[in-house]
Amino acid sequence: MVKSRQSLLVAASLAATLFHGASSAARLETVRGDADIAEAATALWHAAPAANPRVLEMATSALACRNRQADEVDRILAIIDYSRPSTERRLWVFDVTTRHLLFEEHVAHGRNSGGDLAEHFSNTPGSLESSIGVFENAGSYSGRNGYSLRLRGLEPGFNDQAMERAIVIHGADYVNDGIIRAQGRLGRSFGCPAVRPAIARALIDTMNKGSFLFAYYPDPAWLTKSQYLGDCSPVGRALPSSPGPSG
Repeated sequence: MVKSRQSLLVAASLAATLFHGASSAARLETVRGDADIAEAATALWHAAPAANPRVLEMATSALACRNRQADEVDRILAIIDYSRPSTERRLWVFDVTTRHLLFEEHVAHGRNSGGDLAEHFSNTPGSLESSIGVFENAGSYSGRNGYSLRLRGLEPGFNDQAMERAIVIHGADYVNDGIIRAQGRLGRSFGCPAVRPAIARALIDTMNKGSFLFAYYPDPAWLTKSQYLGDCSPVGRALPSSPGPSG
């Protein structure tokens, strides 16, 4: 259940008292309780009030889990809320050190995931569906979709085939307000989280500095099985593989 703004603010106040003086990045690394997560999530929610505060809290918790396991701390947090229609801005990119919102954008989903609403998700090559879960950036490159950012899925069974499927962030002409007005939804990809061409390079360069992508959908199996949302047990890294055709 989505927490009310009041409850998040109360938790934030408590966390500020308990953790005063700690840096933002350090809090994400050493988070031990719900109050700390709520404080960080509330700060991001103030920066992006259109976002779902519960999704922000889940993403912040997953990032803290990831940073405890990784050799380096990710300072860029990207969140996609696939529970929202494609006609709404549902991609947010934050600098978690400064708690600043860097991007708030439309993002496309896979053509077999649904129409305006994404309802089906897959980890299977050739499915043309989006994947959910936790990803890390795996480097930028220039390909048939122009400047793109590879995504490595970190959740076996949900997105660990992302490299093989060439699930990448790239710019696409079908992500624009004119398409929304004409057909009542964004155009759709082969499974990639495609964005407006005008901001693609800047967004990719920002995420390429060290980023963590949290792609949310209230899928019961993922919510139950994801180790980033549970007890934060060590999670095996997916091995890189050769990318296929992206889209």
